[in-house]
Amino acid sequence: MKSSIKFATLIALACATMMSAQAASLDTAPTGGNFVNPDWANSAWYMGAGVGQSRADIDEARLRRNLSANGASVTSFSADERDLGFKLFAGKQLNKYFAVEGGYFDLGTFDFAATTSGNGALSGETRLRGVNLDLVGQLPLTHRFSLLGRAGVQYARANTHFSGNRLNAVTSPNPPSGGRRGAKLGLGLEYKLSEALALRAEVERYRVNNLVAQRGDVDLASLSLVYKFGRPAATAAIAPVAAPQEELRVVPVAPAPQPQPVSEKVSFAAEALFDFDKAIVKPEGKVALDDLMAKLQGMNTEVMIAIGHTDSVGSNAYNEKLSLRRADAVKAYLVSKGLDQARLYTEGKGEAQPIADNATAEGRAKNRRVTIEVVGTRSVTR
Repeated sequence: MKSSIKFATLIALACATMMSAQAASLDTAPTGGNFVNPDWANSAWYMGAGVGQSRADIDEARLRRNLSANGASVTSFSADERDLGFKLFAGKQLNKYFAVEGGYFDLGTFDFAATTSGNGALSGETRLRGVNLDLVGQLPLTHRFSLLGRAGVQYARANTHFSGNRLNAVTSPNPPSGGRRGAKLGLGLEYKLSEALALRAEVERYRVNNLVAQRGDVDLASLSLVYKFGRPAATAAIAPVAAPQEELRVVPVAPAPQPQPVSEKVSFAAEALFDFDKAIVKPEGKVALDDLMAKLQGMNTEVMIAIGHTDSVGSNAYNEKLSLRRADAVKAYLVSKGLDQARLYTEGKGEAQPIADNATAEGRAKNRRVTIEVVGTRSVTR
């Protein structure tokens, strides 16, 4: 019976995994990994399936005491406290940090067998299944990794059976199937394979009825696939960048026959210079920076400042480091083209200075940028 349950469980989870992977294929080809819809992802419905190892804690000491009553001695005792467990669940993302989740779980079957002097024998078996309702907290660590914590309530139903000629060692030899409410807690880690598909690793504790003399806690360590529904196709597509988008503004002071101080500022879209979540200048970005160098010919450069900016997706600390790495990459390339390193400075502002609304994909694209400001003198004639 126990092996057939495991086999059926594996078949059900395999089907759920294949359906989730097939549904997510649209999300991963060709641009699904770019995370362009965080607003949708933070309010989406989702479903998932998980499988792992469950573990109970059968109270061997208590059973030995009961079996040793009336002068008998326990000659052997064995217990199977581990089994295959699985869960199916669905939930609603309330915001970036919290979700409500309900599900069905099967923690498996746990049993023991004991013998005593005088040909005494007692064995017991229980299978534990139920439903749960949890509040799930999520703390983003990077664009892809999040720390998970959950707390909730569960209703577990136990099917228990005892057999043997020492049934007097248990309070209720043939208890009726019944259920009881209990607490449920868990910790885990989630990795986003794409914007719609994620992998979870979790450890959960179920507080259950005290059956087969086990101490009331059953733990489940599991791996789960989670799929979010309804990703907007229109906002998921990213228009190809035909050429680097740049804006050059020259603000000279009043012209005079002699050289005059000038300030020139250029803003590049981050996608024009770098690949997603990278800080290595790509070939198209080098072309844009070469064009900037050509436009600065004839200027006696005194100071050049490269400042990196990001959108609000991800943690503040991560975005500050990413913006500074990108500014440093721009500096390294310009120095390789002959600029004096001592005159070129870098800063990383992260998400602190948006120029557009981070609530929309268009606004976030404008906020992902690198600005370069040049101060120097240029010969200007009337």
